[in-house]
Amino acid sequence: MPQTLAEIKALLDARGLSPRKRFGQNFLIDHNLVRKLVDESGVAAGDLVLEVGPGTGTLTEELLERGCEVVACELDRGLAELLRERLGHHAGFSLIEGDCLAHKREVSAEIVGALGGDRARRFTLVANLPYGAATPLMLALLTAHPACCGMYVTIQKEVGQRLAARAGQSAYGGISVVAQTLATVRIIAKLPPECFWPRPEITSVMVAVEHRDDHGISDPAAFGGFCQRVFAQRRKQLGSVLGRALAWPEGIEPRMRAEGLTPEQIVALWRAVG
Repeated sequence: MPQTLAEIKALLDARGLSPRKRFGQNFLIDHNLVRKLVDESGVAAGDLVLEVGPGTGTLTEELLERGCEVVACELDRGLAELLRERLGHHAGFSLIEGDCLAHKREVSAEIVGALGGDRARRFTLVANLPYGAATPLMLALLTAHPACCGMYVTIQKEVGQRLAARAGQSAYGGISVVAQTLATVRIIAKLPPECFWPRPEITSVMVAVEHRDDHGISDPAAFGGFCQRVFAQRRKQLGSVLGRALAWPEGIEPRMRAEGLTPEQIVALWRAVG
């Protein structure tokens, strides 16, 4: 049974802890949504799961009860100690205390090591992600960690909109193209502020980003860098960004802008540049 709000508050109060806004700590307190997130991920006994921002461990406990092996990463020292006390005895649980990101854009070496390093098993990210870490972490997993077979997360609505946005929409950008090229993106549910404690000032969404084996991108990291490059100057004509001497793919002209191209057209453009 996921932790109730009263239990979460009691766990924190007993240790003199409270949610820290600078870490983006908003605990998911809706039991049905905790179960739904795990259900949507499809993880089962023996599967390896990465959880970032476990907080007091309510989602962690649900994953462990289903027989998953959980690698959890918690930045907050007090919460990390709480998790060690409550779950440290569990054979399927390992905890990394620290930032999930290195240099603000790479998955930390500690996480990579815990997942198996260069020989990482296939794993799934299942997490109520801290808002500040969501975009760089998901982008890093998409482009540099092919062993990540899927991400099932709660994130702020604006990030979810960027992941799912189509060409021409205001939210459309480099991460939209990367996510939709290397994976399939589904918005599972909209989560109002009352699903969390403390209540955030924004609306969240539950999102599934599921790895595609057929994307045909030989170097996802290089492709991600290219997308960032062309969308950094999204309102400039592509000819000004890439040079007009390029052998332009059919249907794409130098006067066009990145924000008006579909992911398929961006892929064609990347191959032409490459």
